[in-house]
Amino acid sequence: MSPLSDRVPRRDRVLYEFYDFETTQNTKCTDTSFGHVPNLVCVQQFCATYEDEADVDVDSRRIGKTKHSFWTVPVWDLLSYAFKSRPWAGRIVVIAQNAKAIGLLFLMNNLVG
Repeated sequence: MSPLSDRVPRRDRVLYEFYDFETTQNTKCTDTSFGHVPNLVCVQQFCATYEDEADVDVDSRRIGKTKHSFWTVPVWDLLSYAFKSRPWAGRIVVIAQNAKAIGLLFLMNNLVG
């Protein structure tokens, strides 16, 4: 792992990944509550070379497919994808659709423990 740098990476070396979990609430936790269980995560990504593309369904020359959906094990699939090696990227920014609530909960539960 390389040490942190005080320099901001060049704009063309930043990858942005946006994600959103879809959940079910069929799992009973207590007599009066049900837990959220993720069953799908959708990811959309772009970089500076893709910013001016008018059609978001067009794949990027640098990053390839810009939209991904993970169904099998959505949380681990997202984590594996987010931590995938991308030598061209100086920084990867991952943004949750609902980070202040449930958007980070699944990731934190799986990363911490």
